Amino acid sequence: MKKCIIASTSTIYGSGYLEYLLDTLADFYSDVSEIVFIPYARPSGISHDDYTEIANKALQKIGKKVIGLHTYDDPVQAITTAKAIFTGGGNTFLLVDQLYKNQLIKPLQDIIKTGIPYLGTSAGSNICGLSMKTTNDMPIIYPPSFNTLGIVPFNINPHYLDPDPNSTHKGETRETRIKEFHKFNTSPVVGLREGSWLDVSNNDIVIKGTLTARIFEQNKTPYELNSGVSIKSLN
Repeated sequence: MKKCIIASTSTIYGSGYLEYLLDTLADFYSDVSEIVFIPYARPSGISHDDYTEIANKALQKIGKKVIGLHTYDDPVQAITTAKAIFTGGGNTFLLVDQLYKNQLIKPLQDIIKTGIPYLGTSAGSNICGLSMKTTNDMPIIYPPSFNTLGIVPFNINPHYLDPDPNSTHKGETRETRIKEFHKFNTSPVVGLREGSWLDVSNNDIVIKGTLTARIFEQNKTPYELNSGVSIKSLN
């Protein structure tokens, strides 16, 4: 039993933090009043307190109180007794390192499987996959393992960008990097464009938002799946 929103991003162009998701989150978090926030990814090196306040201000708009995991004396107990969880974006290497160092991987896996609502954005979405190997982030720290929660049976590439035919940039595209990943790994990869998310309900996984998702499987041509389509069979 799982209840997750795995979103590409917290903020889309021209919108405030989580603003594009608030109506969905009001229903998603309808049965809870407090949300444990995991601020470990620390975008731009922001403090845990400041990051938690950003999340709290956004979710106050739907009547929810956000409490930073870093404020608890026992983070494992905080996770195992949480009624709802939100893991924010930032640097996935730092996030995964902190989850391992605080012995939170197994507790998170277990509590999410009970069906409490879990929201992840960006790095917080990366950790829902089988590994963090398809993150876009710089390796600013070396976590004990690249293996993550395995809430969904594939990897995720948040902020997926299509090649721009008018760009003068000659570096690797996201598609190129994912093809490189598939030279050494068999896990499928779901490219989530900005404003898109995966709705996980029990064992069903449905693409949400207005855009398609790009699907990569080893030794196959990448393809698109429309919003509203279930991808639970992708493995």
